[in-house]
Amino acid sequence: MAVFEIDAYSPRQVAEQVQAVGVVKARLPPLAMLMLGISAGGFIALGALYSVIVFADPTLPFAVSRLLGGLAFSLGLVLVVIAGAELFTGNNLLVMAWADGKITTREVVRNWVVVYVANAIGAIGIALVVWLSQHGDLNQGTVAARYVEIAAIKTALPFWEAFFKGVLCNLLVCLAVWMAMAGRGVTDKILAVIFPISAFVAAGFEHCVANMYLIPLGILLAPGVPAAGVAPDWWGFLSNLVPVTLGNIAGGSILVAAVYHLIYGRGLKSGSWES
Repeated sequence: MAVFEIDAYSPRQVAEQVQAVGVVKARLPPLAMLMLGISAGGFIALGALYSVIVFADPTLPFAVSRLLGGLAFSLGLVLVVIAGAELFTGNNLLVMAWADGKITTREVVRNWVVVYVANAIGAIGIALVVWLSQHGDLNQGTVAARYVEIAAIKTALPFWEAFFKGVLCNLLVCLAVWMAMAGRGVTDKILAVIFPISAFVAAGFEHCVANMYLIPLGILLAPGVPAAGVAPDWWGFLSNLVPVTLGNIAGGSILVAAVYHLIYGRGLKSGSWES
């Protein structure tokens, strides 16, 4: 009798899907990869925009604000998974296909570089449009003030704190992508995404693509917000992005992709403990 009888793909089947999808992603035509990457950056930015509206409400209790903000942020990955896009953090799962010899190191690096740059274009582009839209004026300017505060906190993070927050973030993001692949319908995939993503946001972990939106917008809005400490700047943005990106790579590539490769990769396909 099979262990997994629910209406979802089993973990072994998900592993096979992740490998197959990894091959397709690694070999996308450059223009498609670029445009899908820009879309993903914009999608994550929209999720972040949604969450900051919640975080900007000072009347909400701490835990309620974090939970609701995390649920709102989930919009970003829901759009990536359902609408289709190339997200750098999720693409750290390409390591599974690479470890199994299905794609080359060059193909992995090419995908990551193109998608990372494209995500930045999409996220910073949305930040610019949001700034021009005067969105920060909502709730008597508290939305703008919250963006500046978030950006200032992120740019002041010490290197190793930012790194490990990045590790924990992409552990949850890649698990969300993994579980979404187990779903057979849109509702299944959305539910699979919501809990891990809301958890990483509520816990205050660091996502490099989200920060490509949040920090630049905080920098753009800072001149119009009364100073409350050190204002965020572009050097602080880069100082945040480096450790967070490295942490995201470690969290997704090692703690999810490499671990599942050890379980379901080459040489372990004959096990009878799971169907």
